[in-house]
Formats: sequence, C-alpha cells, structure tokens
Amino acid sequence: MGRALELISGRATAPGAAFTAVTMASGNSLTIRNTPFDTDIRLLQVWADFQVAGTLRIRSPKLHDNVQGLRLDATVSLVHPLLPMGASQRLVAQDTLVAEMIGSAVAGDIENFAALIWYANLPGTDARLVAPDEVLRRAVNLVAVENTITTGAGGGYTGEEALNAEFDLLKANTDYALLGYLVDAECCAVRWRGADLGNLGVGGPGADDIRHLTAEWFMRLAAAYQLPLIPVINSANKAGILIDAVQDENAAAVTLTSIFAEIGPAPVPSGIAVR
Repeated sequence: MGRALELISGRATAPGAAFTAVTMASGNSLTIRNTPFDTDIRLLQVWADFQVAGTLRIRSPKLHDNVQGLRLDATVSLVHPLLPMGASQRLVAQDTLVAEMIGSAVAGDIENFAALIWYANLPGTDARLVAPDEVLRRAVNLVAVENTITTGAGGGYTGEEALNAEFDLLKANTDYALLGYLVDAECCAVRWRGADLGNLGVGGPGADDIRHLTAEWFMRLAAAYQLPLIPVINSANKAGILIDAVQDENAAAVTLTSIFAEIGPAPVPSGIAVR
C-alpha cells in the first residue's frame, strides 16, 4: 500500500478579531487527496504560531459540524500540539476543509498554522514509514545532522537546503530513521521532503521550548497513534532530502538538528536462505 504522511500549512496576515480564511503554502491544499473510498485518512495533529493569543478553526460538513468544527485557542508564541496525542480525526477523500484564524490585527503580522495528515493508502505515493519496534530492533547508531534554515519574511516554506548541505557524514547506502529534531528558534513548522518520503513533506512544530517532545517527535507520534509514522531515508538520496521551515514576517533563522538512528538491514524471515 502507498503509505503517506503529509505536513500542510497556511497563513493569515493580520486577521484581527474576525475569522479569516487562511492562504495555503505553495504545494499544500486543504482538499484531502483522492484515495480509494475505504482508505484510512486521519488528521493526526494541528498547531499554530500566533503573535497574540489566537484561535484556529478547522471545519467541514464531514467533520462533527460545519459551524465550529475544531475550534482551538492557542497561546502567543507557543507552538504546541493542540490535539490530544493519540486521538485523531477521520477525514474523507476529496473533502475540502475550511481553515480560519483569529489573531494579530497589526499590519503585516503573519499568523501560521500547520497540520499532519496520514494516508494508509495514497495511490502513486509510497513513503518509507516504519513503527518504533522496527527501529529499535534495527538501530545501530544515533547521529544528529545540523542545518541552518535562513527563512524569508513572506510566509510559507522558505530557507530550503539539502540535508547534507552543511555536514555530509552519513554512511554510504545506509538507511536512517528520523526520530525527531531540535530547533534553536521559534517557527511554525519544520519540514523534510524527498523521494523516500513519497515526495510529500513530513514535519512538526518549530517549538524551541519543548525540545523533549520534538527530540522524539516521530517516535512519539508512531507510539501514540499506533501507526508506522517514523520516516526512513537512504543516504544515497541525501542530496535530494530537502529541509525548510514555515516562519512569520520576522524571518528569524532556524538552526535545525535532525536526530536519526542508523538502522541495519531488515531481519530476514525465518526459513529464507541468505546468500
């Protein structure tokens, strides 16, 4: 099956006290991707980066209701998950969500939100995603790779650079599981994308105050939702694993440390000879 995990994000500029529809980042959409009818699709987690105390609302006739749906208040400058870990919202293929924000009324202020969506079977996509027990069985070493993301002031994803742009130390033709990450400056989201990830972006909140959570972000997601949510990349594709971030108009640069486990070959099933 074509498993997929996708980070999407959007923004509203100076929305003020009235709900304002978000503008989605380039390449992202609020329309759920088309899949076979019975596919398990879930909204796993959402978060936001507000410059004042704000509110994020996500609604659709396919959710609980189309009036308030998921109405979630967020604290200024705290980029924390807004849904309970392990509790997900079922989504319907080709449904279009409505995302709106209340926030700063200061001209030019950009308020951002992000969400993670899981597809159990997305035709044309086959991301390498594994469960925690497989990582623990196959883990050989831990390694941290640092990237400096120089973000722009216009919102959306900016500052893109390759995983190996600054430190090119991954072993040749070796698999690495992305367990989590650290950031040294607040941003709405950080993202990894490339062929190993089904050419969709995966990511998490750019929270510099909950490093204990982000350091194990994908491990924790997989354990909480009991799904294979830990991305695996091969070092042969390192130059094609692209990293960027969602930042507001202040364009603060972000140092991102990706925490990987080097993993050995998958165990050979009993009874199969290896030559």
